[in-house]
Order: sequence, then structure tokens, then C-alpha cells
Amino acid sequence: MKINNPYNKLKEHHCFGCSAKNPIGLKLEFKLEGNQVTAKWNPTRDYQGFEDLLHGGIISTIMDEIAAWAVQVLLHTAGVTSELNVKYLKPVRLSKGAVWASAHIAHVEGRLAKVKTSLKDSSDTICAEGMITYFIYPEVVAQKKFRFPNPDLFLDTK
Repeated sequence: MKINNPYNKLKEHHCFGCSAKNPIGLKLEFKLEGNQVTAKWNPTRDYQGFEDLLHGGIISTIMDEIAAWAVQVLLHTAGVTSELNVKYLKPVRLSKGAVWASAHIAHVEGRLAKVKTSLKDSSDTICAEGMITYFIYPEVVAQKKFRFPNPDLFLDTK
């Protein structure tokens, strides 16, 4: 099921990871598949490190972004990255085309959510895995500090 980005309606929304308005951003779009959030993205040479390789910083950015969306959609709140651990397993070749990212909530304890992420290339090879810890806010605080919308706006449940 496609996840809507209600932040795109905000004039000042310019997120590098998910804003449709950021001309140099990734413009990631997300889906809910069972208990995980997924995204397909087509990298270009603009995000290259070494020749034909996706930059490692972009890989970690994708993983951080999809983890944030997992927190919002699955836990119905917002948070901030507290810790990001990424294991780079294989290079991501730009010439191979699209990449797929996924995230699911591994564990929640108090105000900390552990989000497990992975990034695969077009041949379904896992190229990177991550465990990202988010400090999560109560929904009322998330609404006030981060303009977190009504959780129903993320999904079309009709």
C-alpha cells in the first residue's frame, strides 16, 4: 500500500530524503508491506562515490530516512536519530539500476525505537544493513515539535 507524504503540503518542507520539492533531494516514496516500510529508488551519477558506485553517505541517508518513515507509519509518532549503525556488505553499482530499501521496528523500549533496515540492489543482493535507534516522542509532542500529522493521512484506508 502506498504511503502518502502529508509533509509535501507544507510550504517549507524541503527534506533531502523525501521532499518532492527539493531539486537535489532523493525524493523517496514509500510503501507499507505487512509490518515493514519499503522504498524503490533509481540512483543516478549525481549520487556517485567512486566510479559506478553509490556513495556510502547516500546509502546511510536512505536507511535513516526509511527508518524515520517506519517510526511515523508503524508507531504513529515522530522522533530523531539517536544512533545509526550501517554495515556495508557489497558495493551498490549504479549501472545495475534501482535499489530497494526496507525497514521494520525491531524493538521499542521506553522512548527508544530500534529500527532494522536493509538495502538491496536490483539482483536482490543485500548490500547494506543497518540498525538505527530513534528517540521517539509522544504523539502530542511530535505534533507540536515536528508538525507530525494525523497518522491516518499516511495511508489511504478507504
